Amino acid sequence: MSRLDETLGTVGSDNLIHAVYPPAEVFSVQLKAGQGILERGALLATGEDGMELISATTTGKANAVLAEAVDTNASENAIAYRTGHFNANSLIVANGYEITAEDKEALRVAGILLSDAVEY
Repeated sequence: MSRLDETLGTVGSDNLIHAVYPPAEVFSVQLKAGQGILERGALLATGEDGMELISATTTGKANAVLAEAVDTNASENAIAYRTGHFNANSLIVANGYEITAEDKEALRVAGILLSDAVEY
């Protein structure tokens, strides 16, 4: 029997998903090997050797958001969101890169909407 004053677990929020429409639909993606650990919320773009973290070399090719952390040195398969409504300031991009209007349009065409969120 558990004690009433005992913490059994906690639920965190990463502020990634902004709204329930359009619904966040997942699918399997093939990632480019050797990118290291990519965290949940990484903005993915189509690269020559598979999906990769968006950067200056993949501007305008964004089309998915990583749904769970993955080590690309150990596995190239991952689960990502193909549609959904996400907080732009919670997405992870390459160091020094900023999401462009071209990226936002590519995401919109793919079924992904971005909004700004108030950070708490």
